Amino acid sequence: MATPKSKTSKARSAQRRSHDALSVMPVSICKKCGEKKRPHHVCPACGSK
Repeated sequence: MATPKSKTSKARSAQRRSHDALSVMPVSICKKCGEKKRPHHVCPACGSK
């Protein structure tokens, strides 16, 4: 098994983890009931598209 030759710096590991942040989910409004839902998904409240 390979062994690292030097310690990974804090900046280096932070750069690698910069893509792990959670993004905000897109939200649209249901035309029938007015509840929030994900675009192109069935409305969890009323079941319409």
